Amino acid sequence: MSGFIATNLPKVTSLFTAMAAFFIILAVIFVIAGLVNGKKARPIALVVFLAPAIILLLAGLVIPTGRTILFSFMNPNSDGFVGFENYAWIATDPGVRTVLFNTALWTILTPLFTTALGLYLAVMLDRMRGESIPKSLIFMPMAISFVGASIIFKFMYEYRDPGDSQIGLLSAIVQAIGFGPSNWLLVKPLNTLLLMVVFIWTQTGFAMVILSAAIKGVPTDVLEASALDGATGWKLFRGVTFPMVRTTFVVVLATMVVASLKLFDIVRTMTGGNFGTSVLANEMYSQIFVQFDAGKGSALAVMLFLSVTPIFIYNIRSLRRERSNK
Repeated sequence: MSGFIATNLPKVTSLFTAMAAFFIILAVIFVIAGLVNGKKARPIALVVFLAPAIILLLAGLVIPTGRTILFSFMNPNSDGFVGFENYAWIATDPGVRTVLFNTALWTILTPLFTTALGLYLAVMLDRMRGESIPKSLIFMPMAISFVGASIIFKFMYEYRDPGDSQIGLLSAIVQAIGFGPSNWLLVKPLNTLLLMVVFIWTQTGFAMVILSAAIKGVPTDVLEASALDGATGWKLFRGVTFPMVRTTFVVVLATMVVASLKLFDIVRTMTGGNFGTSVLANEMYSQIFVQFDAGKGSALAVMLFLSVTPIFIYNIRSLRRERSNK
């Protein structure tokens, strides 16, 4: 214990010293800015308030992004340029092709299922008495981290030999109906689909709550007028409700796409990326921290960044368009 304290105490002391110095310098700058009057007060105030944000943005985003892009053109030790070799490896390596295929599968299936299921539940529970109780229960998995949810489902997918008692729920159900259980996380591509179930289970509540709020924003008089015109059930949903919540649906869908693109926790916890289940974020981690190949890992990080950026831009434009129409 004393050895642990002796090793880590200087690090903790340095951290708190740096934090204290940062806040002291910031306080001095604010005091000096407060003493300035006249024409120079406004530009100085702008600099004082914007400078910390700009510095943190540079240190936390711009500079790391630039370093990652630079390292993607370098060898594993980041001490020599190799050009586009790392990107050529991404395009030609069979293992990485499987990773890209899995990532595309996650990006297409999980957002669609999660958002569609969330919309279905939002519509079904919208007019239900005591809707807060089922909505709370459905939303509850959002409070569980991906790692925690993965551990729960790992027990559900647990497999024992046919002669032993099956403690995994899925194996027990299959055995109860007369079929032989399987080691589910080893069977391709079923294992990838089973991992997707964890994501859908945790994120459906989020989609349901957001879409439910949008549905409640639909004017009641519009719904009543449509009902008087004979629009009920599916016709009412297709012709009135969904068009009025389409923007929210697309934003939620785009959010789910981003979440599935950068997914790491579920795959890492349940399979470690083995048995043909690895995705882009997990492969990036493996290349950098397991294979110690900073070049290939950085190239995968750039690929991930380029995949996520257009969706963020689309999300921001959709939200701005929605605000301008109000």
